[in-house]
Amino acid sequence: MNEKCAVVGIFGHEEASKLAYFGLHALQHRGQEAAGISSSDGKKLHTIKKRGLVMRVFDEAKLKTLSGSSAIGHTRYSTAGDDSILDAQPVFARYDLGEMAIVHNGNLTNAVEVRDKLIEKGAIFQTFMDTENLIHLIAKSSKDKLIDRIIDAVQKIEGAFSLVFLSRKKMFAMRDRFGFRPLSLGRLPNGGYIVASETCAFDLVGATFIRDVAPGELLIFEEGKEPQSIKVFEPTPKHCIFEYVYFARPDSHVFGQSVYQTRKNMGKYLARIEPVEADVVIPVPDGGVPSAIGYAQESGIPYEMGIMRNHYIGRTFIEPTQEMRDLKVKMKLSPMPGVIAGKRVIVIDDSIVRGTTSRRIIRMLKEAGASEVHMRVSSPPTTDPCYYGVDTPDKENLIAANMTTQEICDYIGADSLAYLCEESLLKSVNATDDKYCTACFTGKYIV
Repeated sequence: MNEKCAVVGIFGHEEASKLAYFGLHALQHRGQEAAGISSSDGKKLHTIKKRGLVMRVFDEAKLKTLSGSSAIGHTRYSTAGDDSILDAQPVFARYDLGEMAIVHNGNLTNAVEVRDKLIEKGAIFQTFMDTENLIHLIAKSSKDKLIDRIIDAVQKIEGAFSLVFLSRKKMFAMRDRFGFRPLSLGRLPNGGYIVASETCAFDLVGATFIRDVAPGELLIFEEGKEPQSIKVFEPTPKHCIFEYVYFARPDSHVFGQSVYQTRKNMGKYLARIEPVEADVVIPVPDGGVPSAIGYAQESGIPYEMGIMRNHYIGRTFIEPTQEMRDLKVKMKLSPMPGVIAGKRVIVIDDSIVRGTTSRRIIRMLKEAGASEVHMRVSSPPTTDPCYYGVDTPDKENLIAANMTTQEICDYIGADSLAYLCEESLLKSVNATDDKYCTACFTGKYIV
């Protein structure tokens, strides 16, 4: 599974595009296929976007062309077939009120319906992105002011959206009524502002966290003024719980909590409800590390780094032979026989999606000499796809939707397999009410 994107917005800083660049660098884990930045110098918008990692898309010379004291940026994970540069963001357009750029994290569930109606009215689309709907909705709105056009447009869309808009003079940040995807507000050292998908972007640029943008809230940034807040929708929080399980960086705070601590909590609850006799606890890096630490602390079983991850291989080739598939996994993950040989091993991972990677990891550990391999997963079985901004396999490709836990255990070759239950997952994130979306585990969709 992959997050589809991340957004960042900088307002009121003389080097806005550089700060947007560093913010995107911190958010690179949320999208590695394309990156883009739009800036405003008060008279004109400047945009650069390209396929590739943030560091490869931008350099000093390019950032100098993105002049101005405000900028928005985006990193994107593109699904199969959506590899056109036109599908990269920000989405830029000229219209009757001037120029505008938009970045979007999420997924509009009524995108096809809205798009078809716009085409019937003469709209001409350049991309397949649901974000482009917003450009047309704003351009065709009968309202006189941009702020009113934005409100008019977002009231016509449904689903998940954390949005940042940039005009020549102002910046706007908006979150859907459910707050599916995270979006936080911070203050820059010089008094300017930053909004970003995760607070790890604040740490890199030296910003101070103020608060999360509330579900249903629209923030307006204007020179010489404090951000203005408008409640566009009555908030009905349904935050994506998979942000805690997998997507967000451990050093971020999302939805008001430390990602690292919630993952440790998942491991502790997993040790309580699914114990097993073993000699060592190891994580599947990097996602399983905090939960493995929590499991080890709760169980009293020693924690070790029994698998090392190579962070520098990037995307690799895909070959049809079993030998080449196994080699691809070994390029990313390498066992440490000195840690696991002759031992009963508990291996902790954050999720099992298709099961193919887990199967190769189990085989790799046993070939390295582990006497037993017990797999523990720090989330419930993933049984249903997401429609709110996550690239998830179809249900027929989700192994937990088609096999029992014992059948999955047999398939991956583990000596035992157990998952964290939904109740314990919610306890791990200190859920005191029904404010999280767990559709990927339950099939109960919010929209």
